[in-house]
Amino acid sequence: MPNELQVYLLDPQEYPPETIAVAFAKTSRSPESFKQIVSELNEAKSSEFNEKWVVGYGHSSVAEHAVLHIAVENISRLATECLQSNRLASYTEKSTRYQTWDAGAFWVPEELHDSYLKQNYLDTCNLLLDTYRRFIPLVCESLRNDNPRDENETEQAYERRIRSMASDVCRFLLPASVLANVGMTINARALEHALTKMFSHPLAEVRQIGEKIKTCAAEELPTLLKYAEADSYLQCSEKNFILPEAESPLGNVWCDLVDFDEDAENRILASCLYRYNNISYTQALAWVEQANETEKAVFVKSLMECENKHFIPLRELEHATFTFDITVDQGAYYEVKRHRMMTITPQPLTARLGYTTPRAITAVGLDSEYNRCMERVIATYKALYNLDRSIATYVVPNAFKRRFLLTANLRSLLHFTKLRSAANAHFSVRRLAQQMCNQICETMPTFAPFIIPSNRESVVSIENKYFSNL
Repeated sequence: MPNELQVYLLDPQEYPPETIAVAFAKTSRSPESFKQIVSELNEAKSSEFNEKWVVGYGHSSVAEHAVLHIAVENISRLATECLQSNRLASYTEKSTRYQTWDAGAFWVPEELHDSYLKQNYLDTCNLLLDTYRRFIPLVCESLRNDNPRDENETEQAYERRIRSMASDVCRFLLPASVLANVGMTINARALEHALTKMFSHPLAEVRQIGEKIKTCAAEELPTLLKYAEADSYLQCSEKNFILPEAESPLGNVWCDLVDFDEDAENRILASCLYRYNNISYTQALAWVEQANETEKAVFVKSLMECENKHFIPLRELEHATFTFDITVDQGAYYEVKRHRMMTITPQPLTARLGYTTPRAITAVGLDSEYNRCMERVIATYKALYNLDRSIATYVVPNAFKRRFLLTANLRSLLHFTKLRSAANAHFSVRRLAQQMCNQICETMPTFAPFIIPSNRESVVSIENKYFSNL
């Protein structure tokens, strides 16, 4: 039957990514099946097609069908921020919560190779790694006293849990220079943009990673990445926007909802009515505005409540957006940035905003040594900053505060707050998720009963339990 429904894979082990991309592109003008189209292609024909249509005429969407899985090993966690800044890609990275770092496992930037500050840099990073490794068993011992083994928990599972809890505490000592492995899945169009950002980056390490990725990827994508290069627009933007002496001290507000849609509830409900009724948006909004609170509450409940706790709410929640000005420790920021459906504008990591101290460090009596490490970081950071502000960032550990702007729609924020307020999330990011929940609820009273964190704790209880200094 010629019109029978068919679904099948074009095997990436049989066909190169560029050939698959061309096969999908050709279906817009060819009546043949995908199998027939791909059987008539080879690498030379695919390359010729991509050179003409993608490179020559700018039909870049074709490149989205060419997908690569790229393994990147032994790069600094600082460099991963650029690598992972692409919205249309997927990443998995070595975790600071479930793995520990060996002594000396940090990046030494080539910009320091002939610098008198190199030894200072090495000594500071070694101090942080050595202290981190020495603290873990001491914190484990303390945690065992306060966290007895569960009745049905095996000894092995218990030790894993204690070790993970200790890593959550000691990771505050890990500098941005520590090495990580990252697995990346990305299409050719997004990869070209990613490489452009990397080639335009001020750090030599990031530019070097970009070159290695391009060389590696070119084996499978000989045409689509050919013209990826540095962008003068990206290179100049930082210089053009820096203000002289523009630095302000932190206030008491660490999570500030600076902008939101005051009519968010009505706009969301109106968009839902628009979706399911043949009326204009203006008519839908007028209906919602004249509805009473009881009628609105019925609609909100049907939108926000479901027997399946894993349900994904309607996309109409995306019509309401919120912007937060946030300052949290670098470790928490690092987890936030994984949510790529948000727009996140981070300031450079710095040692000028102060640092946090986990209560478990104080409980073991290690806070004085911890503070000495942080003071050493501040001194080294200042010395490096005078040489190169980008290089100075390598030495800053997770304990130091990071300031960033976050804009997201309500649907993304519900996903974020539910995931990051769960009991298995790190306590730093749980604190943030709880606070964001509180502030969203204040602006949306009708929706508030359904915007519930996964874990019934409060910002204050988290601060009292897990931090001795914020």
